[in-house]
Amino acid sequence: MKNEVSVVLISGCSTGIGRALAREFARRNWQVFATARRPETLRDLKAPNVDIAALDVTDARSIRRCVDEVIAKAGRIDMLINNAGLLLIGPLVELQASELRLQFETNVIGLAALTNAVVPWMIKQKSGKIVNISSISGVLPTPFAGAYCSTKAALTAFSDSLRMELAPFGIQVITVQPGGIKTSLSDNADHGLERFKNTPYGPIYDFIVARAHASQQNATPAEEFAAKLVDRLERKNAPYFIRLGKDSTLLPLVAKLPRGLVDTLLNRRFGLNVLANFQKRKT
Repeated sequence: MKNEVSVVLISGCSTGIGRALAREFARRNWQVFATARRPETLRDLKAPNVDIAALDVTDARSIRRCVDEVIAKAGRIDMLINNAGLLLIGPLVELQASELRLQFETNVIGLAALTNAVVPWMIKQKSGKIVNISSISGVLPTPFAGAYCSTKAALTAFSDSLRMELAPFGIQVITVQPGGIKTSLSDNADHGLERFKNTPYGPIYDFIVARAHASQQNATPAEEFAAKLVDRLERKNAPYFIRLGKDSTLLPLVAKLPRGLVDTLLNRRFGLNVLANFQKRKT
């Protein structure tokens, strides 16, 4: 199989975008390495041109084993898709430092570590594409998702610098900023939110829960997103930035409005005006 087909390594394939991308690349006859922390969740993806592997991007040994396995089997990595991520929901001042660390370790530090493990092979072959799945949430930060939005903003900045630094080696870096894509990320994010009922944000608890699911309202199917994204990624010179999915063009326009107006709109959308009125009544 070595050097006969293009090889893609994808992190975070257990659900949603990663799983849809694995299937789409396989359909186009790429050699796909689909990964997840629990590879048993990927058994249904197994095919002649799809290998499944364990990968925890917060574990250096797991990263090393995974990349070594890909190289041993395929001899090269033509594209790395950094998709693994967590969505942490809650008021920033109510989040534990350990939660914030895990959010950044997974969405930013882990991504960087996996990239660092793959880049030497791409430099050796004088080609490659690194695709970082950011989010439109990094462009328009919202209440109750500040931790997640911060990681995605950091990822976009990281990708900008990485793109310039790797260009001399023939390596392209592409930043993808999806809008609302149908995944289970939000379902996982609403676990444990009951704890915020006993905080100063308790009166608008329902708005916090709603934020966990905001991206899923009329969301773009992951399969549709994957097909359009791979169309762009397969181009010889892929775009630096790719925005796809529900509201992926609208929300950046909203972000360009005067900051005071943006705050007013988001305060209403996520109930902070209700909380302000509640506080006034208490006094």
